[in-house]
Amino acid sequence: MKKGIHPENYRLVAFKDMSNDDVFITKSTAESKETITVDGVEYPLVKLEISRTSHPYYTGKTKLVDTAGRIDKFKNKYKKFEKPAKKEKAAE
Repeated sequence: MKKGIHPENYRLVAFKDMSNDDVFITKSTAESKETITVDGVEYPLVKLEISRTSHPYYTGKTKLVDTAGRIDKFKNKYKKFEKPAKKEKAAE
């Protein structure tokens, strides 16, 4: 391998899927201020919204992940453009 092209801070990092609390450990250069203890060893922690254990492509299950309330924000934002319901004419 070529010398001097690889990062110096390559180390074991714990990645945590926040939707199902799955934790996996792999080498990474990702920066983190938080840590987690796994099997008595402390690792830097990187939080993920979705990973291989919760992504529908890998799990085969379709699941709505709305951690930030995006659907509600969208509905509230465009509520003012909603057309009023038509009133039924009374039969004469």
